[in-house]
Amino acid sequence: MQEDTVDSDADRRSFLTRLSVGLAGLIGAVISLPPIGYVLSPLVRKPPRKWRDVGSLEQFPMGETKLVQFQDASSTAWAGDTAKTGAWLRRTGESEFIAFSVNCRHLGCPVRWIKDAKLFMCPCHGGVYYQDGEVAAGPPPEALARYPVRVVDGNVEIETSPIPLTTNDVA
Repeated sequence: MQEDTVDSDADRRSFLTRLSVGLAGLIGAVISLPPIGYVLSPLVRKPPRKWRDVGSLEQFPMGETKLVQFQDASSTAWAGDTAKTGAWLRRTGESEFIAFSVNCRHLGCPVRWIKDAKLFMCPCHGGVYYQDGEVAAGPPPEALARYPVRVVDGNVEIETSPIPLTTNDVA
């Protein structure tokens, strides 16, 4: 009778040990999944894109380049003024536009449009772009990013995306 009690105690201890290890593993997996998902989500999630109204056709004279501001597609509800970004918009035809990112492709500094010189210039590191967005001088590795533009019911809209710094950032 004594041996049966010892065997049942050992079986019970073995069962409880396996149960405890299993539950600890399950709890550990449940706790670790959200941080792993957070770290890996940018690899599988497409960046948000939204069409933003930037003004009516009449606001943009033919051939003129103007700075337009809009809310970034990836902004959060509490971002406030930091959610605003911009683009250099040029009207090239009756309803045709080109929109350039305001961010230099070197390190993302804001570029300025110099009307008299017809150049985009980055004041931080000396990047210079021609009026078509191609690199003229300095360290930028590639042309200014472009945003898709459309005209809907007499209003100009830009398809926003996160700040484009590489070729893959803007379609």
